[in-house]
Amino acid sequence: MDNLKDKTAVITGGNSGIGYSTAKLLKEEGAQVIITGRRKEAIEKAALELGVTAITADQSSISDIESLALKVKQDFGKVDILFINAGIAGLGNIEQASEEQFDSIMNVNFKGAYFTLSRFIPILNDGASVVFLSSNTASMPGPESSVYSASKTALNSVMKSAALELAPRKIRVNSVSPGPTQTEVMKKVGLDEATVNGIMDMVVEKVPLKQMGKAEDVAKMVSYVSSDAAKFITGADFIMDGGMVLA
Repeated sequence: MDNLKDKTAVITGGNSGIGYSTAKLLKEEGAQVIITGRRKEAIEKAALELGVTAITADQSSISDIESLALKVKQDFGKVDILFINAGIAGLGNIEQASEEQFDSIMNVNFKGAYFTLSRFIPILNDGASVVFLSSNTASMPGPESSVYSASKTALNSVMKSAALELAPRKIRVNSVSPGPTQTEVMKKVGLDEATVNGIMDMVVEKVPLKQMGKAEDVAKMVSYVSSDAAKFITGADFIMDGGMVLA
């Protein structure tokens, strides 16, 4: 379990869900892990549980991103793995869309992710791995999800451009696009367990494999594409949705 021994990994949005599971796995595989998040108490609690380092930073803020990159450089030097995971969801139809909702989603999911990569490039080691957390909605947009889907589609486009730009330094850039994944997000918005289970049942019916994804599985994919086993993979989007995009 030391595939990532002596590697330094930064994970944005690491206090819960996929970010938390990935931090746990990368730590188990020998990496030195730094997690970030905008809620100081939550990110420090997660870091204590995981035995990793916490740095408070809001991915929607360019100044926070720049301070984060500077702090990581000062305290850890170069970075080997950058998992740009932080993101927010949001539903709403185009006709009734508000500028506030548009900006809140885009500022985290696209603009923030873009500038996180931008500001971290100088402190990435040659041969490093960058992974964006995207979504299967980038490949199968639906009603009520135009802004969220657009943010992830844009992210995948940047991923491919970055893969080409950073190839001379052997830095690989990929994305992982989960479908429905079991996390605490629905409970966080105040839904009771019965409602959450009902939603999950409806979602599972749309998945050919008839199951929800797990955060741990996404973490394993991030670990794989960040390891030497994937050193010839760049510019790829790994869809993990039980076949939803095919249906």
